[in-house]
Amino acid sequence: MANIVILGSGGFGLSLAIMAENSGKHNVTVWSKFQSEIDEIRAHGEHIQKLPGVPVSEKIVMTSDISCVKGCDMVIFGIPSSFLRDVAKLAAPYIDEKMVIVNTGKGLEEGSLKLLSEVLSEEIKSDKIVVLSGPSHAEEVARGIPTTVVAASRNHEAAQYVQTELGTGTMRIYLNDDVVGCEMGGALKNIIALCAGICDGLGYGDNTKAALMTRGIHEIAVLGAAAGAQKATFGGLTGIGDLIVTCTSMHSRNRRAGILIGQGVSPDEAVKRVGTVEGYFCCKAAYNLSKRLGVEMPITEQLNEVLFNGGDIRKALGVLMNRPLVYEEV
Repeated sequence: MANIVILGSGGFGLSLAIMAENSGKHNVTVWSKFQSEIDEIRAHGEHIQKLPGVPVSEKIVMTSDISCVKGCDMVIFGIPSSFLRDVAKLAAPYIDEKMVIVNTGKGLEEGSLKLLSEVLSEEIKSDKIVVLSGPSHAEEVARGIPTTVVAASRNHEAAQYVQTELGTGTMRIYLNDDVVGCEMGGALKNIIALCAGICDGLGYGDNTKAALMTRGIHEIAVLGAAAGAQKATFGGLTGIGDLIVTCTSMHSRNRRAGILIGQGVSPDEAVKRVGTVEGYFCCKAAYNLSKRLGVEMPITEQLNEVLFNGGDIRKALGVLMNRPLVYEEV
């Protein structure tokens, strides 16, 4: 039996807590920065906003005291990319070399353009950092719907520990040592999902979405390879797998925000209505990273124009459709 602490009581962090507790194998603690959020979950027995209808067991300890990390076997960061560094700094004094550190967030740090595992490694001195990524909507994980993900780490034993301890009859975990590829796929697919939603909002069809997803995974893989990833990784769960689920599901906040933008809602207002939209924040970071690495990312570039420079959506699509004709590259 492992002592597991999950930092972040949002949808995915809480879904992992519910899954781990239901397995009967672990002692589970969930930390939230906001005591009011904990009180609301306890009062209703569920997280009404993030996981309505999914009971949160009283056996799951909930606290706003970050020292809960001390002495645990595994600490899981379920924190949005923009807040990860701050929470890692808070937790660092209570983390020791024996703990396995898991990150489930997907994105790039704005400003530094660093992968989230790099952010963690800067704040927490550990060689046991594992990335857990793949097509895994919280709403389905919490309900025990069959799901497959990847535990990626340069430390094989740490990844194997995550595979063994978090794997259940409804959560199958594969291993991978391409941390850069797994993180890049998880971060950049949110950009394409936002675009997919925009196309839905405009009333475009399946042909458009298929083209967007296919060319999207191509430019994700190109940027990933330039950053040191293995291109083959993007053909797996953390690449095309995560892209499919995020572009096609209404569970996807990125897609839902995109639909609103396609319907004429401003990007800022769409993000306010939907909540955390990682693709919005990641777009600018990915665009800047592509310029730094000298990589062409036409879809990301046009989305950046729409989101941050007041660009017209239909004009952006016209730019993409009228680019110089070339051989298809895969």
